[in-house]
Formats: sequence, structure tokens, C-alpha cells
Amino acid sequence: MRKLTGAVFVSLDGVMQAPGDPEEDPTSDFRLGGWVAPHWDAEMGPFEDVIMGEYDLLLGKRTYDIFAAYWPYNQDNPIGEKFQRINKYVLTHSDEPLTWENSHRLSGDTAEAVAELKRSEGRDLLIQGSSTLYQPLLSARSIDRLMLTTFPVVLGAGKRIFDGSEEPGALKLVDHFVSPKGVTINVYEPAGDVPTGTFATKEPSEAELERREKWTREEA
Repeated sequence: MRKLTGAVFVSLDGVMQAPGDPEEDPTSDFRLGGWVAPHWDAEMGPFEDVIMGEYDLLLGKRTYDIFAAYWPYNQDNPIGEKFQRINKYVLTHSDEPLTWENSHRLSGDTAEAVAELKRSEGRDLLIQGSSTLYQPLLSARSIDRLMLTTFPVVLGAGKRIFDGSEEPGALKLVDHFVSPKGVTINVYEPAGDVPTGTFATKEPSEAELERREKWTREEA
């Protein structure tokens, strides 16, 4: 069974759109592209270990198009050379040909297509970019490791990793790192259902019971 890692660059408010360049993805009038570069550091801890490891890419079509227009023309970069030779699995409903070598089309339900891919033989899988993949794959608990590289910016608008449609689930922290420029990298693995509890040490007061009843009526 292949393992799937999602490695995401996010702002403090969860935006992941166009981290690399102002022209990367200006859709929906997004004007703050390139917000990662000023905070990048020579030491990026767990991200370096992941990006230089062995994997195949799992991409949404928009991220695939961005990568296919950039990385084949940057073969002097070790990442470009790696991306060129590995498999690129692309989830798309489009009939456009995938012209980048070693590219493979996946179609149908996202969670089902990825589950089938994970059952196949091959290298582990890495998601880069591809904001549309996270909600269905997190809900299906198909992501074995989630690496959130969080940059100290608030962007206000843009494509987000979490849009409120994902199913609840708990995560456990398995690694962490803070760069000299204040970038935090937290690596999580799934940990089942969300546990809940209470700090209450006494029975609820009459005021608290009234509050609960009032809020219940307001929600009805």
C-alpha cells in the first residue's frame, strides 16, 4: 500500500493560493501571489526531507498545468530533474492531453480514484499545491501524513486548504520545526475521531441551563 503525504504551504489564515510567484494563480482577482519567497530560509527542516525523498506526485489539474509550464524548463534544479522523471498522477475531468512525460490521468470520484492508486504498486505519493484535493481526501482519511508549512502572513482571501466541507477528524503531531524567519512546519498523522471533553468540575448552574435552553431555541 502506497502512503500519501500532503505537503502544503499555507498562510496563518489557511490560504494556499499562489505561494510561489505573483503570476502563478491570479484567479478570483488574487493579488498577493509570491508570499512564500520573502520568508524562505536555507534551513527548512522536515520539508527538505520530504521534497528530496522518493515519491510520485499526485496533483490537481491546475497545479499540474503550473508545474508543466515551469519545471521541464528548469532542469538545472534538483527538484526539476526529479519532477521530470517521476510519475505525475493528475485528477482531472478535462479531456486535454497531459503532455508532460510520465503523466497519468485519474478520473471519477477523487477519494475512490486515490484509494485505488494507493493500492497499486509503486512509490509513495506526494501532493503539492492542488487545493481541491484536500477536502475529499481528508474526509476519506486517505492522507497518511499532512505537513503544514505555515508562513507568518494573513492573506484574507484565496483558495484554502480547509473550506468547511471536510469531515471532522483528529490528528497527532509527529514532527515540528521553526525556521529562523518564523515559518513553522508541523507534521501530522490521522488519529481517529475528534475526542471531546469538559473543564467543568461542578453541575451546571441555573444560569448556564437557561443559556443552553435559550441558544437551543435560537438555533431551532
